[in-house]
Amino acid sequence: MTGNGKNSNHARILAAFHNEMQIADQARNENDLNLAFCHYERAHILSQKYTFPHIRSHIGMLRIGLLRKDMREIFGQCVRMIAALVFSKLWVPLGNTGGANVSALKPMPIPDDLKTLLKDLQ
Repeated sequence: MTGNGKNSNHARILAAFHNEMQIADQARNENDLNLAFCHYERAHILSQKYTFPHIRSHIGMLRIGLLRKDMREIFGQCVRMIAALVFSKLWVPLGNTGGANVSALKPMPIPDDLKTLLKDLQ
């Protein structure tokens, strides 16, 4: 199957997203919540322009908040899921890691290994 560069880049972004989610889920299942959260953040960075993957990354972070009984994270993720539903296609702060510990409106530096994938979205 051939496609234009934009479509193939989208496919690479989504494949990287799914990989990050898989690593995060595995870490969560092994009770390594810090590692899991880190990979949900990376999945968030990759998924910001894709509504349902974006929401899935927030669901992952919400699950960590629930496991930690962290009310700030639980509330923050609930608000961010609603915002992701509305704003993913309109505007997102690129590079934002998506956790309740950072402003939901603050653009942040994109990790070097993700920059190449996201270059067309900036």
